[in-house]
Amino acid sequence: MIGATRVGVVVALAIAMVACSPAGDEAPAATPATGGSAAPGGQAAVVDDGSQPNVVRVAVGSADHTTLVAALQAAGLVDALANVGPFTVFAPTNAAFDKLPAGTVETLVKPENKATLVNILYHHVTTSALDLGLFKEGQSLNMVGGPAVVITRKDGDTFVDGAKVLGSVRASNGWVHVIDAVLVPPAK
Repeated sequence: MIGATRVGVVVALAIAMVACSPAGDEAPAATPATGGSAAPGGQAAVVDDGSQPNVVRVAVGSADHTTLVAALQAAGLVDALANVGPFTVFAPTNAAFDKLPAGTVETLVKPENKATLVNILYHHVTTSALDLGLFKEGQSLNMVGGPAVVITRKDGDTFVDGAKVLGSVRASNGWVHVIDAVLVPPAK
């Protein structure tokens, strides 16, 4: 049961990334070099220009989330996050990834580090559609990747494990909350 939930979350993240690509552009096909799935017929391959975008399409359509989209592709999670969900995705911006030590992203997207990358990306997803207004001070959210994150509120702003929520976008299969830092799960 947990495996199916993780697959669903992964599909949702992938869809969110595809959704953030510029209007009129198709999501780039994953290649073996990125570790993504290039198999035709996956959920992310469904063309629907009339419905609200899913979480992957939201991410793909955002110029501020190209690093996240590349990470989702390298982790092979695009189709998982394109599923029905529901998902809440905390989506770090490119600037958030730039705060990591030099070379971190480049190392994580290598095929031999896929398991670590998947674990980190799962730590940005929960299997509920949670509007920002539902978050309460001290609330704990269980993430797909294991350990929970903690919500804090200060001066009208919302933070998830210290990362500030910069904005939110409703998607067909949940919510994308843009954050200013990468959530790093505690070591196992």
